[in-house]
Parts: sequence; structure tokens; C-alpha cells
Amino acid sequence: MTVAIDTDAFLQVDQLSKHFDDVKAVDRVSLNIAQGEIFALLGGSGCGKSTLLRMLAGFEGATSGQIRLAGQAIDGLPAYLRPINMMFQSYALFPHLTVTENIAFGLERDGLPKADIQSRVQDMLALVQLKPYAKRKPHQLSGGQQQRVALARSLAKRPKLLLLDEPLGALDKKLREQTQIELVSILKNVGVTCVMVTHDQEEAMAMADRIAIMRDGRILQMGAPKDIYETPQSRFVAEFIGNVNLFSGHLAVDEPDHVVIDSPQCRHYVSHGITGSIGMPVSVALRPEKICLSHHEPQTQERELPEESGFNQMRGLITGMGYFGSFTTYHLQCEGGMTLKVTLSNAARHEARRMVTGDTVWAWWDGSDVVVLTH
Repeated sequence: MTVAIDTDAFLQVDQLSKHFDDVKAVDRVSLNIAQGEIFALLGGSGCGKSTLLRMLAGFEGATSGQIRLAGQAIDGLPAYLRPINMMFQSYALFPHLTVTENIAFGLERDGLPKADIQSRVQDMLALVQLKPYAKRKPHQLSGGQQQRVALARSLAKRPKLLLLDEPLGALDKKLREQTQIELVSILKNVGVTCVMVTHDQEEAMAMADRIAIMRDGRILQMGAPKDIYETPQSRFVAEFIGNVNLFSGHLAVDEPDHVVIDSPQCRHYVSHGITGSIGMPVSVALRPEKICLSHHEPQTQERELPEESGFNQMRGLITGMGYFGSFTTYHLQCEGGMTLKVTLSNAARHEARRMVTGDTVWAWWDGSDVVVLTH
């Protein structure tokens, strides 16, 4: 995607590329990141996100392009001269040093006065709520506490930019979810600008103000988590973020306020217009939680659809289901061999008429819940 450089942005990345022989690890990436923003680079293995982070840190030289931070060009500076700190997935704590000594290490290397070091270390211990653990060594701490020590050490030097490389990857799922909230709170409290790399979409959605989806060294889409999820701009992004049902079809009706997409499985009425031409191939993206299920055929008046029946509905057999506490996921085998995934909230403790494997049911959805993808 093409991004115009904003000269007022705190971090400006302009047409940055990194080639390893014939491989374009990062291919003409441009970014504008505001001061105090938490920005996530999200993508699968080999998409270029870690290489881009390492170029920001100064660990990798760029093949071409420019990086500016707070108005200063830094792409020519070595890593140790950049006002940037990077926190690694492994945390890289010194096992023989206490929490206090780990946090103070970088400050001592910079030659700060002893009183200043002690003051900053105490401030960081308070910030990450680790004062009671100041004299412990890393092996005496939990994974979440080690993560906070590494964060405190990174923030102690007061960097203009903080880089996080898979910051919560070493934690188990429950602790990771808890630490996400704590980490965002600390970063917002300090006001530091942050770029994080992750392959975990839930982590990016929970922590970042904005997300960039990367593939093959390029950014495919960039925006707030809600925008990325609700309005993906390609099949890849729709499939990469969350769960989605995808239909292939063609544009049958094109009006300013609605379109109709014909697919082999059903006819889709979409209550917004698109830029296209009749007959062009498109895809329809439908999130599982947007779908309703019932044992009876839905009535047109129940939905935001024209009087003509038959839009936005499918009949299928429940072939499998999974109970996840707050929601249940159903797999419907529909005509034409398509499996439709549906997620329903378990709002009531007891349901009058539960749907179970083997039931034949109707799936239906509103026209406003459908996204049309042209590529």
C-alpha cells in the first residue's frame, strides 16, 4: 500500500527496503507513527516484520529508504547512538544480577551519577510494581515479573522510541492476557512511542492503537484494530485477522446504496455500494459472530432486506460444535459442500431449545454485516 509521508509524524519511515541477495525482506515500506502511539507490525513468519524492527533499532542496515525520529534522520546512525531501546522476547536479563541491578545496568554504562541512577531505578520499580522484589534475581521471579523487569530496564534510559519483539511470547495464554493490559497501562502512563512485532493477532488487537498487516515484505493494510477486523481490504487480511467465512461470486446488481452478489451458495444483499462493474469477480467476507441461527426459515421483515426473499440465508446440517464458555461455535454443512462457521454468544445459562449436532437449521445475516472484497 502507498503511504504519503507526514512531516509532523514522530516516526517517519519512507520507502524503506532491505534485500538479502535476491530476497526482498522489506520492500518499500512507509509509515507515519504519532508520538505516544502503540503501533503493531503483524504478520506470519518471514513477512518482514522483524527485519523492519531491526532496521529501526539499527541492527540491520537498509538497502534504501530513510528513517526519521523526532525530525532527525537516524538511518545512518549506529544502534548505540539511536535514542531507541529494544526489548526482546527472551527478556535477556542478567541471571547473576538482582532486579535493581538489571534495571540500573544500562544507566551505569551511560555514566549517569549514582544518585540519578538510584532515583530512576526506584521510579521504574514503582512503575512496574516490583518494589517488593527489588533484591530478587530473575530465576526467583515469575514469567510476568521478568517481563516487567525487562520493560523497566528498557524504559529507565528514557528512550524516544521503544521496540518490542514478541514481548509476551514467552508467557502462557492466561498470563499473557493479563500482562497485555498491564503493559499497555505502563506504556500509556510513560507516554513512550512504541513499535511492537507480533504474530499473535489477539495480542495486536488488544494492545495496539494501530496495526499494519505485513506480507512478503510489504504492508497490505494499516488502521485501527476495529477497522482492520470489520473492513478488511483483501482476502488475505480477512483470513489473517480472526475467523471468517469467504464466498466467491460475481457482482449482479450495483446501486449506490446496495449491491447484490451471486455466489454458488446463496445470493448476498449488501447494504452499501462498491466501485465495480457488473459481472466482475468478488469475494464476500462474513464473520461467524455476525450470523444468526434458527430452526425455522427467517422472515424477510426480521432483517434489513428488501421484500424479495432468499437473500443472505443458507440451510445446513450441524456437523460439529464446540463449547467455549462465553460462546459456542457451530459448523454447518450446507448445500454445495461449503462448511459455514457460526459463533453464538451463550448469553443465557439455560436455553429453551438448544441446537445440537445433527439438527438442520437456518443461518441468516443482515446486509450491513457483509464485506465485499475485490482482491
